Amino acid sequence: MWEDFIYALQSFRRNKTRTFLSLLGVIIGVASVIVITSMGSSSTKQVSDTFGTSGLDCVSISQGFMRRRRDSVTLRFDESFRTNLFDNIRGIKKVWYKNSLNATLSYGESSGSVNCSAIETGYLEMYNMELESGEFFTVTDNQVGAQKIILNHDTAQTFFPAGDAVGKKIMLVSSNVTFGFKVIGVLKEQTTGMENGSAFIPRGFYSKKIRPNPEAATVLVQAVSNEKAVELVDQITEYCTKLTGTEGSVNVMSMQSMLNQMSEITKTMSIMLSAIAAISLLVGGIGIMNIMIVTVTERKQEIGIRKALGASPADIRQQFLVESASITLIGGILGIIVGIGISLAVEYVQKQSFIINVEACIIAFVFSVFVGIFFGLNPASRAAKLDPVVALSGE
Repeated sequence: MWEDFIYALQSFRRNKTRTFLSLLGVIIGVASVIVITSMGSSSTKQVSDTFGTSGLDCVSISQGFMRRRRDSVTLRFDESFRTNLFDNIRGIKKVWYKNSLNATLSYGESSGSVNCSAIETGYLEMYNMELESGEFFTVTDNQVGAQKIILNHDTAQTFFPAGDAVGKKIMLVSSNVTFGFKVIGVLKEQTTGMENGSAFIPRGFYSKKIRPNPEAATVLVQAVSNEKAVELVDQITEYCTKLTGTEGSVNVMSMQSMLNQMSEITKTMSIMLSAIAAISLLVGGIGIMNIMIVTVTERKQEIGIRKALGASPADIRQQFLVESASITLIGGILGIIVGIGISLAVEYVQKQSFIINVEACIIAFVFSVFVGIFFGLNPASRAAKLDPVVALSGE
């Protein structure tokens, strides 16, 4: 077999143009599969990086928009709802209540509209947010409704470009009412995560002074694990539906389940596109079969001489199968190199991280070799069946 492989390489050298055209279809097919799968893996990683690792164990609950039946119960996110969640659903580690408000912040001559979040103690720590300076809210701050505020990095830079925000007093205007808040902390710049609030105040102050209402707009349920968070989505949805008697009474979602769905969609699309790209391998295989049929016709005398010297039909069949498989073997290797090169170039231009899908490389390579053997089988069988006398008399 090794001698057949060496002889195949020599044959390729004698017919460079024919060999190149035979390789082209295989190279394009394999390279396409590599590029598509690597781009899919890179896109999945980019989405994961955008979400970050914090908050993947959390489930968000908010009011739904479905029309309620007359006999349905209105769901209220008050303290009894929090207690009932703990009592009826297992796997819950912590429950946070949150309210949001559009407000205007002003300091000196600077002012601007911000998305302000009224949160409970421990909420920011749960999202793994870090402080650039200052401190987080304490339990006392939330209980007494302290007039304290934490700014994110960009907001602090806007109002305090010198970086001396902590300890300063900033004014917050909500519903035409002005409140004074002491800045106690500035968050580090966040590049990932779902929490994008510009400023944070204790929810205790919000429920006492801004809107005297114990109900929350959003409930954040922290599960005991990321996997449990996915299960909690269905459990909480079923519980709230049973509680209110209305489907769609709440919107329940988790970052982990969203990531899983995105990964599945990306994976499915990659498989579909890879299957389409693999068609070019089949087209290339048909081209290889045609070339091999021509090769058998041209080398009839060689086949006749080998049979006259004692070569069996199996030897002849093996020779042409090895030659056919060698084309796709070389094409598969070149296709992987070209595919990785194109992927690196695209990822460099798009400024994304590059991920080599090793499994896809192996599958594409094995499939290309299989294509060579499959489409080379018919020409090899024709060569093996040639009568030595007829073969020697052929031109």
